[in-house]
Amino acid sequence: MAMNGKGKAGETDDAVGNASISPNTTAPNTQIKYRDTLLFRLHEVQNRTRGKTWITKEELAGIAQDYGIPLAELDGIVSFYTMFSRERRGRHVIRLCDSLSCRICGSLDIYQHLRKKLGISRGMTTGDGVFSLEIVNCLGACSTSPNIMIDDHLISGLSLAEIDAMLDRLAKEGV
Repeated sequence: MAMNGKGKAGETDDAVGNASISPNTTAPNTQIKYRDTLLFRLHEVQNRTRGKTWITKEELAGIAQDYGIPLAELDGIVSFYTMFSRERRGRHVIRLCDSLSCRICGSLDIYQHLRKKLGISRGMTTGDGVFSLEIVNCLGACSTSPNIMIDDHLISGLSLAEIDAMLDRLAKEGV
């Protein structure tokens, strides 16, 4: 939220949190983007086009300029969060949870199955560009272990046959 010259929080104008600039503020640009909207903006840019699951260098440069922050700082933010990628990934991103509870409940079996079915290991993309496989520390659903996330959809308690059916369906979908 913006602070006006008297130290009071400004009101937000819109759904993305762009704050009103009071006349007492020294900011020259009334369209300044506030950091509380930065992660939302990164998600928006990364997922703007169906099947595109990464942020290009040009997009990062534009966001850095819009927010008035150094590109190196933005790059650090993007590299910190595992949901963002600067590298080309498959049309569908599979994230397999590797937390203790998921591992105890069979995530290693799922990983071995995915490796065999897709012909790739962690951090790789299938030759046809349909799937990328990532291992993540936690998906935040320990009570329903083991968990995977495909794109932005959390999936829990599926058998290997159900996972295969879902992957087959996704592979047949067009972009």
